Amino acid sequence: MPRSALAAVLGLLLSTPLFAAQVQYYPLPRGSGPHDVAPAPDGRIWYTAQRQGALGRLDPKSGHTEQVPLGAGSAPHGVIIGPDGAAWVTDSGLNAIVRIDPERLGVQLFPLPKAGAKANLNTAAFDDDGRLWFTGQNGIYGRLDPSSRKVEVWPAPHGRGPYGITVTPDGEVWYASLAGNHIARIDPLSGAATVIQPPTPNQGARRIWSDAQGKLWVSEWHSGQLSQYDPSKGQWQAWRLPGEAPHAYAVYVDEQDRVWVSDFGANAILLFDPDRQSFEAFPSDRPNANVRQLLGRVGEVWGAESGTDRLVVIRY
Repeated sequence: MPRSALAAVLGLLLSTPLFAAQVQYYPLPRGSGPHDVAPAPDGRIWYTAQRQGALGRLDPKSGHTEQVPLGAGSAPHGVIIGPDGAAWVTDSGLNAIVRIDPERLGVQLFPLPKAGAKANLNTAAFDDDGRLWFTGQNGIYGRLDPSSRKVEVWPAPHGRGPYGITVTPDGEVWYASLAGNHIARIDPLSGAATVIQPPTPNQGARRIWSDAQGKLWVSEWHSGQLSQYDPSKGQWQAWRLPGEAPHAYAVYVDEQDRVWVSDFGANAILLFDPDRQSFEAFPSDRPNANVRQLLGRVGEVWGAESGTDRLVVIRY
């Protein structure tokens, strides 16, 4: 094959997307400032309207949205779907965990104890026993047992920073500390946290997610890296996001163990294929989208564009 023809073929291969995908945007009420998003079993999508003190719900089929006020002073950060099908919210304004019934839209508060005052609640995850673990960026992490309504909090090692949190397939609970520049494993019996230091100093570990093998994927805000930690081997790997000034914010691992990460620097959602060791970018069609969290279900990854008052979905 002539060199020019070979170069053309290689150029075509390098420009070919890893897989077919469709991007769609859903406008939300103006000024809602969506922070986190969670697909529900009934097909609708919950989101935290942080600037309006409400939890919203989108019907992707019709585009219709509705919002549930959470109370005076509310500033909801994270939302996930619990084993009971309800939406569970970490509300930094109320300093409480909030449950919203999906049928009656009733609001139930679980205030933090005095030891967790002004926690700046961030994110949450349910363990295999149905307990909700959560983080507070002002230096705490905690646990809520919905069956007993008991809320416990612990001071985080090294103080401020706990942000993202995840549960591995074997039931281990891990969180990432943004200000503390580390990840940590929580002992479910004692509540004590063991710090694991990434090899990159001052990396700004922001969010964390487990894949199906229990490997932990970490978005590093300051370093612009996507990192992986294998607890079984105690080994780290890291990949710098493409571009001149990447800022990795959210991370999510889909059902095929592909890794999605939002990059404020590129104004895009990126897909990282661990097998190919390569990134593919899905830039927003508007500037300053600021996707702060990603979550999905089979065939879809959802994000909240906090800077544009929209939700975005990538269907693949």
